[in-house]
Amino acid sequence: MSRSHTRKTLSQNFLTDPRIARMLVRESGITPADLVLEVGPGAGMLTRHLLTVSRRVRAYEKDPHHAARLRRRYADDDRIYLQHSDFRDIRAPEEPFTVVANVPFAITTDIVRWCLAARHLTSATLLTQWEFARKHSGDYGRWSKLSITHWPWTEPALGPRVGRDVFHPRPAVDAGVLTLRRRPEPLLPQGFRADYRRLVDLGFSGVGGSFTASLRRAHPAARVHAACADAGISRELTVGFVPPQAWVRVFDHLVVRSQSRLRTDPRPPPGRSALGSLLWRRQSRFGPRWTSNRARSRPCSTGSRSGMT
Repeated sequence: MSRSHTRKTLSQNFLTDPRIARMLVRESGITPADLVLEVGPGAGMLTRHLLTVSRRVRAYEKDPHHAARLRRRYADDDRIYLQHSDFRDIRAPEEPFTVVANVPFAITTDIVRWCLAARHLTSATLLTQWEFARKHSGDYGRWSKLSITHWPWTEPALGPRVGRDVFHPRPAVDAGVLTLRRRPEPLLPQGFRADYRRLVDLGFSGVGGSFTASLRRAHPAARVHAACADAGISRELTVGFVPPQAWVRVFDHLVVRSQSRLRTDPRPPPGRSALGSLLWRRQSRFGPRWTSNRARSRPCSTGSRSGMT
């Protein structure tokens, strides 16, 4: 197989300008103590600049030709570990780490998803297609579902634009820096992640033509409208234009406060007085539910609504 065919198959566009490599290292903010993972080092332009700062670099190269060359080059360098493998197949480290990479354009979404799913990731500084970086940082004034889903725990940001002339082979589009930084103080507790994700799935379902119409499929209209008013957004707004801060406010109004009310209200829900005195609250992943010895498996209507997503 020719080298040109391999580059095309693996979506390889190698950096040729050391100034861009140095800029990526600066943008990442890495320190000598940081564990740094590099995706697809290729010819090693970024690798050698990472090694000017970090004493712990792990590089994963899928192309056997470049993997072998880099192993020979750094055979006696204990600052770097080189592995011939697809980055998407590796297990994330069980310690804090950062990712810095010139990402193959064809697998950018896979790499971003891998980073967002890694429990101990502290940050990722990725050179991607310019349009991709803008889309997932909200620079178009619209927000992607991927960014909204992880917003309470990870903040995306748009970095410098990079011209296409600093790559070989030269791609058809410019590149740009996308950074992902794990929040030291999450906007929502980890325990709400699944509930929040269900709300995002519901909002992006596209049913009804607007954000509020989608939410009304599972939540009372009055509460949805109150949540949108609390978040300062129009009822007619389409989902892509709902800013991430508003998502957190809406989630707080529809889910967090609802669960809090159920946990603190000692009274049975209205309409269930026939259950008599044998009432207790059964904890579920949607919050407490009122049941009785005659209806143990059937949640009441109020508890059921609070848990729908």
